[in-house]
Amino acid sequence: MLRRHPLLALFTIGYLGVVGWVTLGPQPLDAAGNRALFRLLRFFGSHESTEWITYDRVQFIANIGMFVPIGLLFLLVLGRRRWWLAIAAGVLATVAIELAQRGIPGRVSDPNDVLANSLGTAIGVIAALVITTPAAIRDRRAAARTERARREADGTRGPHSPTDELLLRH
Repeated sequence: MLRRHPLLALFTIGYLGVVGWVTLGPQPLDAAGNRALFRLLRFFGSHESTEWITYDRVQFIANIGMFVPIGLLFLLVLGRRRWWLAIAAGVLATVAIELAQRGIPGRVSDPNDVLANSLGTAIGVIAALVITTPAAIRDRRAAARTERARREADGTRGPHSPTDELLLRH
């Protein structure tokens, strides 16, 4: 898989490095950014229509957003047939991060982060499956046509599936 897609694998490793730096650093990313965030949350909290926007909800959504690319990249590197492995790898990564955070001063391990990150991974995997479906259908149709042409050239019918016949008709 690393040989088939070396640039994608390298980009995936780089993104994982950034996620590791963000989640395992000794302190939150940016104090000025946190001040701006809390100012914005106070503003939202002072209006009835937006008071539901809380720090916990923003953090939960941010965690989902951070792990969507992980699910997407894992699926692209591992392949569509290993979608379950892409999800499992994302879940294992978030569990490893949360366990590591327990020993880092200033960091808090939170089970909600495991949930949000796992959800983000699953969303990324689903998005990658949706994005790659047209190419997968094209590839399968081309393979079915090639196999049919080979069988016709050999003069053999050979085993085929009803799915292959449906693919060849479209």
